[in-house]
Amino acid sequence: MSSDTPRSERRERDRIADYELFEVPPRWLFLRVETADGTVGWGEPVVEGRAHTVRAAVEELMDNYLLGEDPTDIEDHWQTMYRGGFYRGGPVLMSAIAGVDQALWDIKGKQLGAPVHELLGGKARDRIRVYQWIGGDRPSEVADEARKKVDAGFTALKMNATEELERVDDPATVQAAVDRLREVREAVGDEVDVGVDFHGRVTKPMAKRLAAALEPHEPMFIEEPVLPEHNDALPDIAAKTSVPIATGERMYSRWDFKEVFEDGAVDVIQPDLSHAGGITEVRKIAAMAEAYDVAMAPHCPLGPIALASCVQVDACSPNAFIQEQSLDIHYNETSDVLDYLADPSVFDYDDGYVRIPSDPGLGIEINEAHVREQAEKTVDWHNPVWRHADGSVAEW
Repeated sequence: MSSDTPRSERRERDRIADYELFEVPPRWLFLRVETADGTVGWGEPVVEGRAHTVRAAVEELMDNYLLGEDPTDIEDHWQTMYRGGFYRGGPVLMSAIAGVDQALWDIKGKQLGAPVHELLGGKARDRIRVYQWIGGDRPSEVADEARKKVDAGFTALKMNATEELERVDDPATVQAAVDRLREVREAVGDEVDVGVDFHGRVTKPMAKRLAAALEPHEPMFIEEPVLPEHNDALPDIAAKTSVPIATGERMYSRWDFKEVFEDGAVDVIQPDLSHAGGITEVRKIAAMAEAYDVAMAPHCPLGPIALASCVQVDACSPNAFIQEQSLDIHYNETSDVLDYLADPSVFDYDDGYVRIPSDPGLGIEINEAHVREQAEKTVDWHNPVWRHADGSVAEW
């Protein structure tokens, strides 16, 4: 498009013209947004296990607020999607907003010929460290798996701490969690970081016991030691251990993070770029965290669009220090994060790091033919429902 084309005419040609949604294996929802001039942006709006619900929310947002609008007015669109309804926040709406926001940034970057991080102030780093999952939902055989991942070049790992726990469980359960971490530490040595995810499965009394018991084996952090609705317990837990406390995957906006910054108990925040309002919102959350000397490690057990969005925000956030990614994660039995990319090498990992993509937009090219092919399959992923020995529902 000529640079001397009148702005009004350019804007008319660039209006949002159409969108499509694709539910694809293993448990992802992709959004394709196209402008009148043919520019395509991709987003990943999904709540794992609630893809149909988020899909409906995206359709409402696109139909009510976005079609026919200028895609480059991203901040205004974000505010409209968030404040345009009387009810706001929560996983479904914020995940829908997140996917739309990712797609709009992808379009803007492509139209301006720049990666998203350049539009957010430029790079603070050339690459970001990544970590690899081991052990699955019910952690087992972690030592052997840890060795394999380190041999593959990863320098940081993460594992679930436990299976389901009773509200007050026995010493053997605590010892089993300690033994697993000890086995991993003995297998990989002290030069490899190991994050331990409590996954919200742990009550306050058990979190205090586990945090203290795991401390001698130097976890990188303990993640989500209690459910976010019990974040008021974090200062008490933090007082029992020197291990960094991480949380945030089930917190959906900067307003959700306010109290954990103010009480000083959290050392690492983990907002999810597909759940916490997208690139626009997580960049603001990162800046808030920096003011409180809190590090960021975005949550991302998801697909390539979510990961690309994370890396763009990591690139320009000085307090980002490591990135979750879902290659070979236990959820991806039928499709993996690289399968939907035209050029998987964009996420090549070297010495435990991934380079910041330099191509326009999100820096990735989606293999659209493969997306359409996979979207013909039935996708019906739901997390398991666990129960305690007495039949009561347990946290997964």
